[in-house]
Amino acid sequence: MSRKTIAVLFGGQSSEHEISCISASNIISLIDEERYEVIPVGITKEGHWILADSAESIRDDSWRDSRRAAILSPDATEKCLIIQEKSDYTKVRIDLVFPVLHGLFGEDGTVQGLCALAGIPYVGCGVASSAVGMDKGLAKMIVSTLGVDQADYLLFTREDLDDMVSVVSRIESRLAYPVFVKPCNAGSSCGITKVHNRDELAVAFREAARYDRRFLVEETITGHEIETAVLGGGETPVRVSGVGEILSAADFYDYDAKYYNPQSRTVVDPLLPGDSADRVRKAAEKIFRALDCYGMSRVDFFVTNEGRVVFNEINTIPGFTAISMYPMLWEARGMSKKELVQELIDLAEERRR
Repeated sequence: MSRKTIAVLFGGQSSEHEISCISASNIISLIDEERYEVIPVGITKEGHWILADSAESIRDDSWRDSRRAAILSPDATEKCLIIQEKSDYTKVRIDLVFPVLHGLFGEDGTVQGLCALAGIPYVGCGVASSAVGMDKGLAKMIVSTLGVDQADYLLFTREDLDDMVSVVSRIESRLAYPVFVKPCNAGSSCGITKVHNRDELAVAFREAARYDRRFLVEETITGHEIETAVLGGGETPVRVSGVGEILSAADFYDYDAKYYNPQSRTVVDPLLPGDSADRVRKAAEKIFRALDCYGMSRVDFFVTNEGRVVFNEINTIPGFTAISMYPMLWEARGMSKKELVQELIDLAEERRR
């Protein structure tokens, strides 16, 4: 039986470029070589698509030296990558795309739309659920209709900041300090600032504006930072893993605390108040279904010491680094990383059928 060809997309133009590279190298090493031929396609921070040699070239960063461009054709009659080396062009037929792109221009529905145009099945959520899941403001609007508790919030645009007096007035009449200022479309806690007083607001908005033109200002919830993993969709039953807790080494779980501070830890199946772990899992499934998610998502919550379960955000392409919670939670339920990656591929193929 001939092997099918999978294009693994990684890197990308988002602030999570480096994390995507780590996730992709891990996923490629987990794909069954006897069943699939893997073609790694790296996307630089400038948006140039490059054919990488292997997972090893991603790990040592030498993939950036490749002189071969790799472009995913949107032509649904071709279903191919166009490989360019100097003046020569080669078409390579693709059976499936595995996007390992965190954040903008990858997790937000853009690449999913390209795959849909090309008529190539792909791993993970569809165009609409990816776009809504990426946008914290839109996700909150939908979750507000589900009876799922979430932090109180206000939405602003970059244009609103022309009248900072009005912005500050709205915030202070609704929320108490400290608050969090977040770009609506960014991941890995990029652009997020904890604001303790009025004087810090302008700096926080400038930081958020580096990532998006829309911002969320959110009340602070004190409690356990909890994540859970969802898998399935379509004809495959939706399953929810157990829960994991983030023990941040910083004031909050920002980018540096998440990836560069060894004192940050994750704990699977932590002791939580009452039945809050079960309520987290039920809320995660409700959100997954409401956003019409498919394949995988990681859903994040806070659980207060009193047992209040508060939705934080959803990630439709969760990380696959050594410290990433999504594969860790499924391993705790007896599913190896290799089995998990194969199930995600199976789900992508099932959606095509």
